[in-house]
Amino acid sequence: MTAVRPAPIPSPRRVPPALYAGVVAVGLAVSAWDVRDRTTWLLETFWVLAGLPLVVLAWRRFPLTGLLCGLLAAHALVLAVGGHYTYARVPLGDWVRDGFGLSRNPYDRFGHLMQGFVPAVLVRELLVRTSPLRGSRWLAPLIVCACLAFSASFELLEWAAAEIGGHGADAFLATQGDVWDTQWDMFCALIGAVLSLLLLSRVHDRRLAALQARTTGG
Repeated sequence: MTAVRPAPIPSPRRVPPALYAGVVAVGLAVSAWDVRDRTTWLLETFWVLAGLPLVVLAWRRFPLTGLLCGLLAAHALVLAVGGHYTYARVPLGDWVRDGFGLSRNPYDRFGHLMQGFVPAVLVRELLVRTSPLRGSRWLAPLIVCACLAFSASFELLEWAAAEIGGHGADAFLATQGDVWDTQWDMFCALIGAVLSLLLLSRVHDRRLAALQARTTGG
């Protein structure tokens, strides 16, 4: 009697990278229309304005996994929304604040959670593909340290903006009167990085293997 082989599990449908880039470009254009504060918009979306062309120019030599592309696109839209309204005035955050009786608009906290969640996969992809750390027990701790370093650098940027712009930088800082805002921002980034590694590492490994098979013709 011939054994019946189980049907192979279909791989997830790949979203064309150009679609992610198009969504980000449209999101940026929409967010730039009738913004509350032009300087804040530029400061918040600088990473997108610089990163999107960099990814496009380097794509042939260093394509990214679909997982990372989707996360980067989602993070870009979070930044675009925050830049358009300013983080303390995002309507969705106001709804969450009023609905749950919070003392502040939580969109800034969500933004800093993403600041750890998405860069963790970015750093992981770079280290796995360009360093001998693949499979090392040091990989995860170094990724978390890198995300915290990026978060600290962003807080230093906010400090510089406050020194240069004075009260004009209040919309960019989005402290909303919290004297511990810097510490909370870095803690949210830490939580985001740890959650990202716990939830996405295995999925990311599969996507990396699939990318390697496509690029090497395996």
